[in-house]
Amino acid sequence: MTPVELSRTVLRAVRRAVDAGELVAPVPERAQVAPPGPGGRGDYATNVALQLARPAGRPPQEVARILRSHLADAEGVAGVDITGPGFLNITLDGGGEQALVVEILRRGARYGVVDEPTGELVQLHHPREVRAAVTAQAVARILRSQGALVRTTCEDEPDPAWAAVLGVSVDAHGTPAAPAPLKVNVRPVPAAQDPVPLGRDAARWALLHPASHDHPRITADHLVQRETNPLFRVRYAHARTRALSGNAAALGFTSAPGDVQDNATHLVDALAAYPHTLATAARHRAPDRLARHLVTIADVVLVFQHTVLPLGDEKPSAAHCARLALAEAAGAVLAGGLSLLGIDAPEHL
Repeated sequence: MTPVELSRTVLRAVRRAVDAGELVAPVPERAQVAPPGPGGRGDYATNVALQLARPAGRPPQEVARILRSHLADAEGVAGVDITGPGFLNITLDGGGEQALVVEILRRGARYGVVDEPTGELVQLHHPREVRAAVTAQAVARILRSQGALVRTTCEDEPDPAWAAVLGVSVDAHGTPAAPAPLKVNVRPVPAAQDPVPLGRDAARWALLHPASHDHPRITADHLVQRETNPLFRVRYAHARTRALSGNAAALGFTSAPGDVQDNATHLVDALAAYPHTLATAARHRAPDRLARHLVTIADVVLVFQHTVLPLGDEKPSAAHCARLALAEAAGAVLAGGLSLLGIDAPEHL
């Protein structure tokens, strides 16, 4: 069961509880699921009981107990525990990792992207400042990935160099005549130096990786190809996943989702959390959350890569095929995330 399928399962449990009269509350449009945090257990956790507690007029723990009874017998669910103030921790039947890899490989760069529009209309308005312009564009892409309709506007006409070098574009400049129902002013801490000399990818990363309230570092460090540079690590990890596919083909095997027979928990958890990260980045208008999660995935990939190919005289096995499929899934997520930030994901570095 993939995170998307589990989210639907949670919503069906809520709907059954409401239809049975056990809960009196509106059924939410979405149920966020993610790997459990500290103190959690199982494969995934959801805070839907805490979300429903106030409208239902009941303590979160009581809501969680009601929902657990409807979740525990759902297909694909092996067990449900309640932790903390009312988090539902869900353990899946075997095959969850394989289903996740299959889903990512099927969706490719669109993994985590919402297929249907939500009807949310957002206007992102920003001053004529380079970091604000780049941030607004990245936020617009992330919001659109989550089904929102977005219009970007700038207080004045942007610098032509921003478009030519950084790929910045806005839908309109000046005071808009008819703003969208939800207007968001995008005003991150301005860049103290001109990022254009860094080029598109490094400049965008330098502006988007720090949180909006932090001062961005506009330095040549973003151009160096070494592990101290987070942008390099993300792009290198993507390139390594592509190289692994080529190396495997030379050894006579291809990817096939299955049992990796190895400790890939950290990578699976990071990939499973990606849709939740996208949704959170959209909700908080925070592309830095996406950038930091890509670094997390990349760091795990760079450790995991050493288990993918056979060593010495070892023959390719089903486990190698499964590990390659997991690596390719990670590469697809890295490419999709970089694309939302407006940054290229080269196949070779």
